Amino acid sequence: MKRPVDFTGHGAQVEGLLVHVLWLTSGLSCDGESVSLTAATSPSLEELLRGAIPGQPRIALYNPLLAFDVGDEYLRAWHAAACGELDPFVLVVEGSIPNEEINGEGHWSGFGVDAEGQPIPATTWIDWLAPRAAVVMALGTCAAYGGVPAMRNNPTGAMGLREYLGRRFVSRRGAPLINLPGCPVQPDAITETLQRIALEIAGVSPPTELDDQGRPLWLFEQTAHETCDRAGLAEHGRFAETLADHGTCLAKLGCAGPVAKCNVPARGWVNGVGGCPNVGGICIACTMPGFPDRFLPFMDSDPLTMRLNTSGGRFIYGPVLRRFRERSIRRLSRSGV
Repeated sequence: MKRPVDFTGHGAQVEGLLVHVLWLTSGLSCDGESVSLTAATSPSLEELLRGAIPGQPRIALYNPLLAFDVGDEYLRAWHAAACGELDPFVLVVEGSIPNEEINGEGHWSGFGVDAEGQPIPATTWIDWLAPRAAVVMALGTCAAYGGVPAMRNNPTGAMGLREYLGRRFVSRRGAPLINLPGCPVQPDAITETLQRIALEIAGVSPPTELDDQGRPLWLFEQTAHETCDRAGLAEHGRFAETLADHGTCLAKLGCAGPVAKCNVPARGWVNGVGGCPNVGGICIACTMPGFPDRFLPFMDSDPLTMRLNTSGGRFIYGPVLRRFRERSIRRLSRSGV
């Protein structure tokens, strides 16, 4: 296999660089991130694959849900990467990691077969590829934290990729594990992160800044409430009692927006349109560690955090702020401004 030219150094030409993205979908999940990827528009998957963005390295994607090749032909790149013959490549893991030490006589999750025709566990691929990857990314809440497959009483011992690799894991280039949670992840967040990773590998972009959970800081710095178009209603103490109440904040109905780090209210879902609170739904904190167990039942407000938030807005902050705003409006009205 011909190795791509490896351009490095700040300001280098990157048109000839090909960044391979090995996307492992054999974790325990629903393939939601793979489907979400197809809805991205800024940038779109097509733009990344064709190298249509000036100064952006081209990306080669190996995703079994979207690939044309099948069988041994499809697995060729994966085996090449495992042998150190594919460089540079990014390992993307979708789905939680099962504990194969408690699988009995079978396996929880496999991808391809070995020389004896036996399934190769997904964990084996991770063991082979993670140490050789330029960057490793856990995509989706299942891969980042365990998610739904790791709920209480699950039989698989499912866990997030950071728990499997260890919190101190770094890639071959010294990059820490990137967690990109969501159920599923917002489409443009996926392509934008891949774009930044490719630029980082090319040496024309600084390392991705992460928060304490390993999430890209530019995507998860604010809570859903901070960017929600209903936030202004909350500061006036206007909270919904039922889902039929219009022009109100949904915090009392169980919306976890005040505590969930997520930019979907600001970014929307496809082309800026949609997203849970933007279409009348509550935030269920799907981007947070401990989801879903920690936030169940979804329609019940947290007895402490949510009630303090709504009570403060309704009885203290909201009325005071509203009173001073009304006084300012009247004064401005009298002055003819």
